[in-house]
Amino acid sequence: MSLLDISCKLEGKELSFHLGEIAKQTNGAVLVKSGGTVVLVTACMKRELTEGVDFFPLTVDYQEKTYAAGRIPGGFFKREGRAKESEILSARLVDRSIRPLFPSGMRNAVQVICIVLSSDAENDPDVLAVNGAAVALGVSDIPFSQLIGCVRVGRIAEKFVVNPTYKEREESSLDIVVSATKDKVMMIEAKASNLKEDIISEAIKFAHRYIKGIIMEEEKIKDKLGKEKLNLEFQKVKEDLATLLRNKTASRWEDIYREKEKQQRQEKKDELLTALIEELEDGYTEEDIKLALAEIEEDYVRHQILDKGVRPDGRKIDEIREINCKVGVLPRTHGSALFTRGQTQSLAVTTLGTSSDEQRMEELEGESFKHFMLHYSFPPFSVGEVSFLRAPSRREIGHGALAEKALSVFIPPKEKFPYTIRVVSEILESNGSSSMATVCAASLSLMDAGVPLPFPVAGIALGLITDKDNERNYKILTDIAGIEDHCGDMDFKVAGTREGITAIQVDLKIDGIGYDIIEEALLRAKAAREIILEKMEKVLSAARPHISEYAPRIKVLKINVDKIGELIGPGGRNIKRIIKETGADIDIKDDTGEVIVASTGEEGLNKAIEYIESITKDIEVGEVYTAKVVKVTNFGAFCEIAPGKSGLLHISQISDGFVKDVSEYLKENDTIKVKVIGIDEQGRINLSRKHLNEGKDK
Repeated sequence: MSLLDISCKLEGKELSFHLGEIAKQTNGAVLVKSGGTVVLVTACMKRELTEGVDFFPLTVDYQEKTYAAGRIPGGFFKREGRAKESEILSARLVDRSIRPLFPSGMRNAVQVICIVLSSDAENDPDVLAVNGAAVALGVSDIPFSQLIGCVRVGRIAEKFVVNPTYKEREESSLDIVVSATKDKVMMIEAKASNLKEDIISEAIKFAHRYIKGIIMEEEKIKDKLGKEKLNLEFQKVKEDLATLLRNKTASRWEDIYREKEKQQRQEKKDELLTALIEELEDGYTEEDIKLALAEIEEDYVRHQILDKGVRPDGRKIDEIREINCKVGVLPRTHGSALFTRGQTQSLAVTTLGTSSDEQRMEELEGESFKHFMLHYSFPPFSVGEVSFLRAPSRREIGHGALAEKALSVFIPPKEKFPYTIRVVSEILESNGSSSMATVCAASLSLMDAGVPLPFPVAGIALGLITDKDNERNYKILTDIAGIEDHCGDMDFKVAGTREGITAIQVDLKIDGIGYDIIEEALLRAKAAREIILEKMEKVLSAARPHISEYAPRIKVLKINVDKIGELIGPGGRNIKRIIKETGADIDIKDDTGEVIVASTGEEGLNKAIEYIESITKDIEVGEVYTAKVVKVTNFGAFCEIAPGKSGLLHISQISDGFVKDVSEYLKENDTIKVKVIGIDEQGRINLSRKHLNEGKDK
């Protein structure tokens, strides 16, 4: 392959592709560069068909090498290990952009690997990886129908910015990634600060203009270096078997779909499949029959919706399933909520922790700490199945990240709510859009925990059924169930409030959708959100005014940085003493002078605060203190007026009268009131009792 360098400008930011020099044993490979960020993307395919699978075996792996940012991995192991969540999310971004553009029935395993070789800590490599995957597949001999482009769009000071840097994204009210072909949108992933639908729509159109320019350059690359596509064998339904089964099962589907519950429908489908396998075992394989029956069922569901407007469970096109909400369902957690929509159910549990519970994030762009986390769990029993419980799947990580994105815009900053917040969504039932049920349940759970969200947040998923012969004939479905997702063409998830959108995720099974479908889906999602929010608000309309009695109490104090040493004390003596005596957790920020005090009870919290304030407050002449006698001598007593701060109560200052024996007046561990009457040049503190007019009593 000859060398080729080609680039395009995106508002002054160069995106370049370099081919023909490295990874030449792949089916296709490219180096993609923007600024100082470089990503290698390769595409390889097995020549032989993968037997025994009824799906396209595409694998996308995304790796960020620490050398890319000039670092060595931390910890004991000095090499990269399993993928971080951010890497998994980037891999999913690539996968979701390219998967629909492979031929239907393709069963040859394809692997796309994206390796970040260099990072300038300004340009995010994930968008580069998507564009690189398009080029690597485009120039390869792997069947791949259309080229795509991908850009990220931000919105700063009400102006759209293409491929914003990390710093620009911190100022942006929008972070949206769009993948598209020349004519249609393929994938959307967005986080927004409660923005209106028309702003989102304009951002997508803005992105598409730049995507078209990227595709023009990709086409030049393909024209110069593209290989002829392989003529592969695709998995197809046997036409004679399909005709036979259509005739045999024509009267059965209406009976099956009279059952509105997923489990009952599945039982009848299993009975039908078993009977057909027994009847046709001499002529066709079980795999052949399953494949044909699945196609026939899909055609039935699609035609019922398109031609009759009848959905599998009998709902109208824009109808939402029955919703039930509960809060405070678990007695000892800090916040909990149960959200049920049809046969999809999420139990969300909120836990409030201290700053020591923050998650440290080690990314190429630098280290940071995360104080809000949302984790999504999808156990097999949620769909009535039996399988091993393992580490979170890519799907679980992706769904959790989407729900976290939807809520994060309203999570208060640590300065106003000094807690680390973790929400876990346990999916107890699943029949469509469990990630959006998670948004609803998590929102209620956070408010139940007393997290001051200004608005509740709800989510909804919409589907799409298109006429394969007439793309202008389509139906958008509100609140899709599992069968509609399986048989349909789109999963369009939108989360937000009554006022605007906070997150979007769009995945397709077809080769793109137009702006008309996007805009209609956004408006339908808004109407659905309002219905769901009304149900949620009847249960809990605002955050509880107080956090749970089981949650830690946290107070943030601000002290002079010069006082930190005094607070800690020699060898940590003072801070250890406070923790031991009060039971509080104390975290000191050396750079800011913030002291974060946390305790499970008000008494321990207040006592710790009192200790800290007494240590860090300057001792002033004339002030009265409650002191503890720590040592009695023949010339007076040493009294501790604050941890680590003691003064001398001289024998002459114990009483108005003559004191012959100090021990007659004071004993060790006595608590007394004293007044500071002087501090000498060496910082020694002189105390007095007689100025308090206490007489001779102890």
